[in-house]
Amino acid sequence: MKKENAIWTFLGIIFFAAVIYLLVKNSDFISGILYKSGALAPIVAVILYPLLAPTPLTTDPITVIVGVTYGPLMGAVIAFIGNILAALVEYFIGTRLGKATNFEKNKKKIPFGLGKLPVNSVAFLIVGRMIPGYGGKIISIMAGTYKVPIKRYLWTTAVTNLLGSLILAYGATGIISAIKLSKLFGN
Repeated sequence: MKKENAIWTFLGIIFFAAVIYLLVKNSDFISGILYKSGALAPIVAVILYPLLAPTPLTTDPITVIVGVTYGPLMGAVIAFIGNILAALVEYFIGTRLGKATNFEKNKKKIPFGLGKLPVNSVAFLIVGRMIPGYGGKIISIMAGTYKVPIKRYLWTTAVTNLLGSLILAYGATGIISAIKLSKLFGN
């Protein structure tokens, strides 16, 4: 491993550990930050998405919070922008991993034929990102590692992030409204 790659890898691990520590230490960290940010909360929310990108934590709770707080449309817009930024961070991590591990040279040695995955395929990029939980993170890192052209990566990411943001923001708002209605009618 080149010295530069080792330094970036070490810094990435330190950053990753610090973010995880902060999130574990403060269970209401995300909502607390947003509520304390006042009028700047939408901007802070957008910034939180890429900060969480290198962690195993999902950004779905942020999307739910902004969807309920700012309404489904504005919540979806905030989530869309934040998730695009997070996806770019994950893609960058993938490119660095690819360089650090000399992926192109070692791709044929990966077991179970995983080196032959059609990561450059539009269908793979879109469908893979739709896998709940970590699909988006995994596909983003793989896209960077496999050197998917950035234009293809961005537009496929935009399609799935737009749909996911709309579904989560509107879904969360709808569920909260249904709960409020049921309480109103005593159910």
